[in-house]
Order: sequence, then structure tokens, then C-alpha cells
Amino acid sequence: MSDGTPRRGISPLGWVVAFTVAAVALAAAYISLKSTPPRPLPPHLEKISKVPAFSINDQTGKPLTLDDLQGKIWVANFIFTRCKGPCPLITQRMADLNTKLGKVRDKVVLVSFSVDPGHDTPEVLAQYGAAQGASPESWKFLAPTQEDIDSIIVKGLLQPVSKEPDGTVAHSSRFVLVDADGWLRGYQDGVDPEVVQKLMVDIGDLLQENTPDKK
Repeated sequence: MSDGTPRRGISPLGWVVAFTVAAVALAAAYISLKSTPPRPLPPHLEKISKVPAFSINDQTGKPLTLDDLQGKIWVANFIFTRCKGPCPLITQRMADLNTKLGKVRDKVVLVSFSVDPGHDTPEVLAQYGAAQGASPESWKFLAPTQEDIDSIIVKGLLQPVSKEPDGTVAHSSRFVLVDADGWLRGYQDGVDPEVVQKLMVDIGDLLQENTPDKK
């Protein structure tokens, strides 16, 4: 019930004061946010070693070199088209990553190294890649020689590859991350159900590292 006392609203001066206080608070919050340093990279993305130079034919029959990848983050995995083991799963994970890259697609290249040089020619890899919806511009399937496998995959990317007595190839199921300057930066387990999400976070961290602060 009303007690009969007249109610007074906020005066125009009061509104001006309130608006000024709110504007100052927002400005202070913005300045604080800009001055906050970027989140430090997690330990698993520390620089490991420089990837050695290479020139390996891709699925189009053209050589891909380390210089061609300069300025791009790249995600590598290791497969062969006759694989009955983890390769189909690992390839599907890469296809899922290829779909999720979205707006950062132009900053990332996917690289699938074959570990079966006796069979996986560029022509075979072209058919295999097309079945995955791979564009040769953004998802490379490479046909290394055995020498390339030893020097780039084993010694450069630090991933094991060996041939078993029955002729099958044992190889890493990891995804390898390389930054835009050619530094090996880390790994994710390719059979991990959450590997795509983890790779997206890692890619975001590496992109943030290479983005200069805006003044």
C-alpha cells in the first residue's frame, strides 16, 4: 500500500553519473584484458628439434618440400593403403580434423606419409586421398622412398617404422605437430577418441604463439 509520500525518480544528473561510472568500469576492464599476457603454451608443445629439409612427391606427382610448408602449421600422420591395422582409424581421424579446421584451414596443412614405398605410388595415394575427400592443396599424401622414411620420419620426426618378418610394416599411430617455422612441437595419440579435439586446441595454441600482439 502507498503511504502517500510522493516517489521521486532518478534525476538527469544521477543518470549522467551512473553512465559515467559504468563507462569508466568498462574501459578499465578492457585495458586490463588487453594488458593480460597470452596464455603460456603447455609443456607438451615445447620446441623439440628442427625438421630436416626434404623433397617428396605428393599424390599429384609433384614434389613437396619443407620450404613449401614454411609459414604453415602442419599435422602429420603415418599410414599405408594396404594397412589392416590402425591406418583406417587414423585416416578417419585426420579426415575429421580436415572437416573441423574451418576458418583456420588456410593456416594448416595436413600431411599423411605413406610407409609402404613399394606399393604406395602417387597414383595409388591419389585414389586413397580422393576417397577421404582430401584436397591436394590442404591435405598432402606423400610417397617417400625408403631413404626418406629413414631420414625424415624416423630421424626427423622421431617416429618408429620397421618391417616385420612377415613383410607387414609396423609404424607409429601418432599425429605429429610441426610449427610454421619447421620446429617439431609435439604429438597426439591417433587412436585416442578425443585426438581431434586435442589437436584443435594445440593448433589454436600454436596460432596464438605466431600472432603478434595488437597495439
